[in-house]
Amino acid sequence: MIIDNTSEPTISDFTGLALEAGFTYAAPLAMDALIFRPEVRSMCAADLCKSYDKCWSCPPAAGTLEHITGKAAGYSRGIIVQTSGKLKDDFDMASIRDISVRHSACFDTLVRQIKTLKPSCLPMGAGACTRCRRCTYPDRPCRHPDKLWPSMEAYGLLVSDVCVKSGLGYNYGSGTMTFTSCILID
Repeated sequence: MIIDNTSEPTISDFTGLALEAGFTYAAPLAMDALIFRPEVRSMCAADLCKSYDKCWSCPPAAGTLEHITGKAAGYSRGIIVQTSGKLKDDFDMASIRDISVRHSACFDTLVRQIKTLKPSCLPMGAGACTRCRRCTYPDRPCRHPDKLWPSMEAYGLLVSDVCVKSGLGYNYGSGTMTFTSCILID
């Protein structure tokens, strides 16, 4: 999809780019669904994903909830994207990893495309950053700060609520796995 640089791109243009990039689903982001919840950040602190205080994209390195809320405050529109895939069973880690890798690659492509049109967009990824084999946190600065996208959860967002309010599913049934990200666009 080629977007005409002479006019302001629409959300439909951006969702079209997302689908072309390979996402399973893309929709306009319901901005009123962006409720930055301290209880979600508390779930991060429980460290169930084993990334809390271990990488630049996760709390506490991602910033305080107040800082993050301030970063997102100036945006009036955005898109939400998902990559969904089938699993052989609930323990099909190879398929989960493949879906995650596919989602990350699609998100990298989409963010790069949107940044050419809207350099100040704010990407929020899915899960902890896995770009580097070993994160430099906390000893050295991030190696790729231009590609560092804290997750929606790191921003305190309850992903299931954001999905439903944006008109997307969150759980597409047994035997599936779905990764979700969003991009705020000014």
